[in-house]
Formats: sequence, C-alpha cells, structure tokens
Amino acid sequence: MRVKVRDVIKEMRTLISQKKIEEARLLLPKLYKTLDKAAKVGVMKKNTVSRKKSRITLSLTKDKPGKSA
Repeated sequence: MRVKVRDVIKEMRTLISQKKIEEARLLLPKLYKTLDKAAKVGVMKKNTVSRKKSRITLSLTKDKPGKSA
C-alpha cells in the first residue's frame, strides 16, 4: 500500500512539473482514493494524508495558467 501511495504521488508531481495540469486533474480522484485508503488501513495517519492532499492540490492550482495565486 505504501508503494502504491508513493507511486501515485510521484506521478502527480511529475505531471505538475511538466505543466500537464489537465492530466494531473484527471489523476486527482485516484490520488485521493489511494491516500484515503492508506489512512483507513493504517498505513498513514489521517492528518498526514490530509496534509499531502492539501499540498498537492495547492501546487496544482498554483501552476494553473491564467490564475494568480
């Protein structure tokens, strides 16, 4: 489970760094699902999952063209 979480986060950050915002947006529900499952199973703590989701979403909106953040 931890490897799956790491892979999805890594894929998301790669897409954001390559400015592929729309593909990253499509991957967001998968990321949320994986992180929530990790919290439910006990692999990660609830607050850690919340922080990761928040930071990735923030970086996604920050890199959005035409929007000042």
